[in-house]
Amino acid sequence: MSRLHAHPLVAGVRSLGHRGWFSVFLRRVVVPIDVVVAHATGGRLVAFGSRTFPSLLLTTVGRRSGEPRTVPLLYARDGDAYVVIGSNFGQAHQPAWSGNLLAHPEATVTVAGRTVPVVARLATGVERDRLFALLLSMWPAYQTYQLRSGGRDMRIFRLAPAGDPTAP
Repeated sequence: MSRLHAHPLVAGVRSLGHRGWFSVFLRRVVVPIDVVVAHATGGRLVAFGSRTFPSLLLTTVGRRSGEPRTVPLLYARDGDAYVVIGSNFGQAHQPAWSGNLLAHPEATVTVAGRTVPVVARLATGVERDRLFALLLSMWPAYQTYQLRSGGRDMRIFRLAPAGDPTAP
């Protein structure tokens, strides 16, 4: 474990991630504030925008509205791609953004103020297992979210830069 991951504050936040009340706090308080701040700063400032808790802004096309929808998400890197999970903080239903990606896999991610067009691919099988392990190394509470969700299969997407040969 790196020194950064062993920092008491990081360890404390990781521990809180398993608590139901903390998930509600993140979902209802932190995420809405994060969206406003991220929009105002062009994605340069986000609540968990660090090496320990890397965060991006994912902009999808609404599957019903056709309008752009932006959500802050933790992510892991897989080569040049970004990996995100539809944990929805362990709620029983899939997050709306994951349905949007299934309907319209073309999206954008904004990291540190830089926007990149991406193409989403739903991970399955061995690849999904590998990417889930990668995500767990960053945010172990995803395991708790999986249990809390009632067994819902949390969708994992690999977001490859548009034009990348590994993109769908």
